[in-house]
Amino acid sequence: MTAPTGMQLCLAAQTRFEAAGIDSAALDASTLFQHALHQALGNRVKHHHMAQHLMDRAEPDLIAAYEQLVSAREKRQPISQIIGRRAFWNHDFAVTGDTLDPRPDTETLIEAALKLGWRSVLDLGTGTGAILISLLAERPGATGMGTDLSASALAVARDNAARIGVEATFAAADWFDGVTGRFDLIVSNPPYIALSEMGGLQPEVRDWEPHSALTDFGDGLSAYRAIAADAAAHLTPGGHLLAEIGWQQANDVTAIFVSAGADVATLKDLNGHDRVIHAQFGGKST
Repeated sequence: MTAPTGMQLCLAAQTRFEAAGIDSAALDASTLFQHALHQALGNRVKHHHMAQHLMDRAEPDLIAAYEQLVSAREKRQPISQIIGRRAFWNHDFAVTGDTLDPRPDTETLIEAALKLGWRSVLDLGTGTGAILISLLAERPGATGMGTDLSASALAVARDNAARIGVEATFAAADWFDGVTGRFDLIVSNPPYIALSEMGGLQPEVRDWEPHSALTDFGDGLSAYRAIAADAAAHLTPGGHLLAEIGWQQANDVTAIFVSAGADVATLKDLNGHDRVIHAQFGGKST
């Protein structure tokens, strides 16, 4: 039997993805084909001749590598987990099933943080370390700590920091439990999905990402209560807190931080949704 061309492989994968209910079927088929090329051919990949690879008859190693990737995506495993990385801000971050997949919405928090004056930052629930590492990479000389309950996630974050060339401290902690000292900036993308909402998530999220990074197994607000209760004790005078929120949570999260004595503002993402709360305790700095 004549081997299929690269294009035939991609079209077959696209058909399978469409049948699995994947909206980005064509893009995913192409992305995974390029990844399979590097897996199977290594330095024989013609980087500037992708069209040629699509026209060529596929080698057995390429067919096998691509089939493995396509089968994983067909089961709705996220692309980032399959290829092991996700682009966020200015870097590619390693991603595993132990970490939350960094999302473009979270870049709203990065943008806001870089407009503030700070030299030290604490990232609560760091996951891949994407927030902390992105911030420190943009501000040479600043110091930072990332905390997480998951030892596996911390290992991923440490590896990301080392590969990207950022120095940061990582420690196991349950929010502020075990954290000492004060920071100019506290950031967090905590689990904010209510348990009742989990069933409505896309399979890529619900079935493949760590539930402890998605939900508090309650009303989706418990992380904010814990952070608001102790944030002032871990901020320098005039320090800032930025936390990502669900797009319908602004009123509830604002009320939690106001009750804790904070001045609060809400920031919107590129889609116009409420995405980040900015809190300061004891009056705003000048």
